[in-house]
Amino acid sequence: MVLTLVEHDGGAVDDNSLEALSLARDVAESAGESLEVIAFGPEADAVADVVGAHGAAVVNAVDPDALDAYAPEAYARAVLQCAQESGTEAVVAPGTDRGSETLAHVAAKLDVSMAAEVTDVTVGDTYEITRQRWGGTLVEHAELDADTNVLTVAANEVSVAETGGEPADVSAFTPDLDDGDTRVRLREVEESDIEGVPLAEARVVVSGGRGTDGDFSAIESVAEHLPNAAVGSSRAAVNEGWRPHDDQIGQTGNKISPEIYIPCGISGAVQHMVGCKGAENILAVNTDPEAAIIQKADYAVIADLHEVLPAVEEELEARGHS
Repeated sequence: MVLTLVEHDGGAVDDNSLEALSLARDVAESAGESLEVIAFGPEADAVADVVGAHGAAVVNAVDPDALDAYAPEAYARAVLQCAQESGTEAVVAPGTDRGSETLAHVAAKLDVSMAAEVTDVTVGDTYEITRQRWGGTLVEHAELDADTNVLTVAANEVSVAETGGEPADVSAFTPDLDDGDTRVRLREVEESDIEGVPLAEARVVVSGGRGTDGDFSAIESVAEHLPNAAVGSSRAAVNEGWRPHDDQIGQTGNKISPEIYIPCGISGAVQHMVGCKGAENILAVNTDPEAAIIQKADYAVIADLHEVLPAVEEELEARGHS
């Protein structure tokens, strides 16, 4: 059996989990194994329709009374116990913060290596894997060889396709947890009070970095004139306190995939490019023609953003974008 950790919000499975499930399905088919998922939290059983349509046969719904909040060691204990009961060939999770943290604990408990950011698996005597390293700037080919192979799937790198399967069977699962398994746990979630299109869903993203000098007014104005647009920022702008962490794009922030990304006053460090490599087009605005972002952009304007963006806004208004 191949077991996949699925993350959801009230039964709505997130995209990264569907990507992980698609890769896990290929692994299961190649290995001649069944595909099951494990889901936590209230309404975990509600994922049955979606995961069934993507090839999963069973949903192991963790009893919310036994584990009512995210705790990485407890999640890992539950995943491990579920895997061991079924003699699991592999454990797969989305390459999210929780997926990666949980499987790191699983791998440690199994005393095996965990392969992170995997994009492809060929099943044979060993698992021949392709995975991203250094934030996607390096592609590595390697082998996994363990009784239970543990891996996370890189975000936005695997195509999602339904199989048309029936809803998965739901099996209640109650893990046997120790007190120490919940010594680190989620206590509170603070929702962002910023309205608008979420960065991950925006078709246009206008962002600013150190070159804004803390003034994002022009960036916000341009974004307001464009449909389905959002404002983002570099880590430098967040570190300066100019923007909230919710706006950060990069390796330790949001991963975006808009139709067009407009970074203004951003140098283009590797960590930032990891977050925007899914953009279809990049239009960079920067005063430095040698900046890394200029070299990686599809289009570039070598000028001061404080001069360029007001002109862009004026043109948008002239064309009826208000």
